[in-house]
Amino acid sequence: MAATEIAIPIEHPELESVSATAHAPDRDRGAAAVLLAHGAGAPPASPFMQAMARGLAARGFPVLAFHYPYMQLNARDGKRRGPDRAPLLEAVHTSALAALDEHFGRRARRALLAGKSLGGRIGTHLAAKGADCAGLVLFGYPLHPPGQPERVRSEHFPAIVQPALFLQGTRDALCDLELLRKALQTYGGKATLAVIEGGDHSLQSFPQHLARIVEFAGHATPV
Repeated sequence: MAATEIAIPIEHPELESVSATAHAPDRDRGAAAVLLAHGAGAPPASPFMQAMARGLAARGFPVLAFHYPYMQLNARDGKRRGPDRAPLLEAVHTSALAALDEHFGRRARRALLAGKSLGGRIGTHLAAKGADCAGLVLFGYPLHPPGQPERVRSEHFPAIVQPALFLQGTRDALCDLELLRKALQTYGGKATLAVIEGGDHSLQSFPQHLARIVEFAGHATPV
């Protein structure tokens, strides 16, 4: 599969753009294009993100994996910064969605917003605000901070009409599964929960479950 490095222009005091990698599919099967967002602590070059991007491209999905600004700065100078505030993350995520459309054209008209932890949560924010996408794939949705199950992050679920696939481990410290099941009762569209027995928040073994994503993507349609 071919991988192309591109720059996504953004508005930021220290950066003119963030980098992204476009993974062309091994074969054009007309599949939805996937916008892949990283989690809070691991960049697009992490083993999990690389395995997902390459695995999906090998199965016929165009994939664009991008950096949030703080992670781009971390890569540039080696410092370790925490995530940017939500408005900036959402703005850059929106720019990345536009770049997906520009790079992959018609295939991006059935875009899937996929993301690990933080990246998945920001994707749900965009969907709740009306982003043009066919569905969401969420690897380890961070429903609440560690040890704080009372701070559930699902108030926007009723506004999301796109179908979603939630991939959650049974040992995820950021997602009590019973709380998630309760929250999904308020979800505006169709939500599917796939439980990974023994999985923690990192879901490092998850690439073996690519078939579940492919099956979901095949049924996700624009709304």
